[in-house]
Amino acid sequence: MKTQGRRPSAIGSRGTHLRATAATANSQVIMSPSAFSTAELLAYLDEAAPPERVARIEAALRDDESLRSRLAELVAGRDAGLHSLGEVWRRRRLTCPTREQLGSHLLGVLEGELGDYVAFHLNEVQCRWCVASLEDLRERHEEGAEPASQRRGRYFESSVGRLRDSGGAAS
Repeated sequence: MKTQGRRPSAIGSRGTHLRATAATANSQVIMSPSAFSTAELLAYLDEAAPPERVARIEAALRDDESLRSRLAELVAGRDAGLHSLGEVWRRRRLTCPTREQLGSHLLGVLEGELGDYVAFHLNEVQCRWCVASLEDLRERHEEGAEPASQRRGRYFESSVGRLRDSGGAAS
């Protein structure tokens, strides 16, 4: 990503303004460690951050010792058993729709507030687990559609044969 000069702020995944400066160096954007919220770093550790954000965090980690120290502190806090309510909420994926709800969303039969929430969860939050589960459901749905039509064809052909045999025996 190339930029023209500096960006005074960036929007975080939760919609909060994060103070970050971006400067060009070797045609890559360099972000200060404060550009990443604690929630984003925890999502990175849980492999729950969007791929674009993961790439930015990893690029910053290569060049910034203070960010590596901050991440190490978060890991040490987890290892010591320090968990916030928000972290438990994220780890247990309490906001994720069920697989059945994802399937209903895929079929377009999920309506109302729940339908809106599932769409928000998939499109805005971009939950990696739910997006992966939806892709799996989509693949299974597409695989299941073809064999069903083949089965119907076989049933029809076998029924036509039986009808011919029974029609021919009666005549």
